[in-house]
Amino acid sequence: MKLLAFDTCLDKTYIVLREDNKILTSKILESDEKNYHSAYLISTIAKTLKENNMKPSDLEGIAINIGPGSFTGIRACTTVARVMAQELDIKAVGIPSLEILSKAKDDEYIVALDARKNKAYLYDGELLGAVELEEVDKRLKDKNIITDDRLFERFQAIGNNVISYQKAGFDLGKVLSDIAIERIKTEECDWRKLLPLYIQPPPVTMKK
Repeated sequence: MKLLAFDTCLDKTYIVLREDNKILTSKILESDEKNYHSAYLISTIAKTLKENNMKPSDLEGIAINIGPGSFTGIRACTTVARVMAQELDIKAVGIPSLEILSKAKDDEYIVALDARKNKAYLYDGELLGAVELEEVDKRLKDKNIITDDRLFERFQAIGNNVISYQKAGFDLGKVLSDIAIERIKTEECDWRKLLPLYIQPPPVTMKK
């Protein structure tokens, strides 16, 4: 299967093109002073396909990170994936960001990311939602933890091994594609079911 996987939900854009178990291209893009990283998504997809002598019609599946994460990044990721999958009539699968991070290391890790409002998005074998930090502290005591820069110092005092994914250099695009290539084999993966994962409302709301 020729699979395109991309992620603009976290701190970077990850784009992977693979054919079955072979990674053809893996790219990681960072934001610059003028544009957030998701601004490069469509142009980088087009460039990646061209570099591999492929057309969009050659793709058989699409995989994305559906969140939680940047609200702009989640919308960009989901919109591009739905449009492409519908136009190409191919499978599309969405994987939550915390599940992706939980598979970034071979050992067993719990994932907790800053959700603001004194909460953390928590994943411990399953997505547990936005949990009060005091409850997260109790659950994570003496556990291996993958977190972000905001919560790293807090969890460093209570965990066995604490990693900030923002410093670790994980190729999260590859991890996403690894999960997706197996899931597409056993699930329907209809693009109509591909929806953003918003656990909390956006931090800014329109005035009435």
